Amino acid sequence: MLNKKSVDDINVKGQRVLCRCDFNVPLKDGKITDENRLVAALPTIKKLIADGGKIILCSHLGKVKTEEDKQTKTLAPVAVRLSELLGQEVKFVPSLEVVDDTVRAAVDAMNDGDVILLENTRFRAEETKNGEAFSKDLASVADVFVNDAFGTAHRAHCSNVGVTEYVDTAVVGYLMQKEIDFLGNAVNNPERPFVAILGGAKVADKLNVINNLLEKCDTLIIGGGMAYTFVKAQGGKVGKSLVDDTKLDYCNEMIKKAEAAGKKLLLPVDTVAAVDFPDPIDAEIATEVVATNEIPDDKEGLDIGPKTRELYAEAVKSAKTVVWNGPMGVFENPTLAAGTKAVAEALADTDATTIIGGGDSAAAVNQMGFGPKMSHISTGGGASLEFLEGKELPGVAAANDK
Repeated sequence: MLNKKSVDDINVKGQRVLCRCDFNVPLKDGKITDENRLVAALPTIKKLIADGGKIILCSHLGKVKTEEDKQTKTLAPVAVRLSELLGQEVKFVPSLEVVDDTVRAAVDAMNDGDVILLENTRFRAEETKNGEAFSKDLASVADVFVNDAFGTAHRAHCSNVGVTEYVDTAVVGYLMQKEIDFLGNAVNNPERPFVAILGGAKVADKLNVINNLLEKCDTLIIGGGMAYTFVKAQGGKVGKSLVDDTKLDYCNEMIKKAEAAGKKLLLPVDTVAAVDFPDPIDAEIATEVVATNEIPDDKEGLDIGPKTRELYAEAVKSAKTVVWNGPMGVFENPTLAAGTKAVAEALADTDATTIIGGGDSAAAVNQMGFGPKMSHISTGGGASLEFLEGKELPGVAAANDK
């Protein structure tokens, strides 16, 4: 089990605390359109303020490729909104170097409990390459490092990994701790029966996840576009459905692996099919329900059918732990959202620990209003997938062990 030091294991009174958050929020005309990530960061920031630390916040925002990006991808609006949410000033110290002498002077002038926000860490090209110079610059304003950005934990960058080599104390924040507790426990020490639900478009994206979860779970449910590769591998007719012909042998291997290990592997028995993918994605669309292994040549499967919805909901009922990653169909279209909704409803109704692995499944659950009923919705799509693969995440590994 991952046992990392957290903000609860330290008191930062009088110390300079560099806190890596995930403020990678959507902006439109300089206004934040979704502030979930800011709200999620508040408990850790408030704890550090209450301790009496000098808090220096940092984050990336989007991809920075051109000089023009440095005009539009500034964290200035985040400082304004954070000040309102915290009820105290968050002083923004802009610098294209992220850390320079102006920033160091601002940090030297801080009182206990003050909060500063640095500019977008990706304004420094070395950030994503984990370059030594920028890691040292970040460490130069810190006695303690707190990582609360799970969304980037699967990448080794200066602001989440490199900096830890130059500070003595590196711990995780509350958000990061929750991800480790839920995702780490679900995969390594789940309460059984453990049901894993995988959807989304491509088998290729989930190869290692399927393999790892088959070893850990009792039942593996497959939906979404990736199901048709499994169906075709078993000799089914899938029409124009999404198929990865290079992965047919792999799918058969996984089906055999499940049988040999006495695990249930559930595939859709019926499918909502249509002549073409909806364009635009939410356009009205004519559909029919067909057996998944008998999809007509001129149609493609775009959602799980009513019998499959019942089958999957039933499989979840007796579970004690459920992990779900990837929608069951094209949930952005009202006609093709029934499968994803049925799974979300089944999870909302169960007493199990329910963990949604970020990305599209998190978006779907929140849009459909089931978010509050889930035990945990991961804040990192890519990071949660790597966790489910059983990989070590650099951003987690870099924190001090207890």
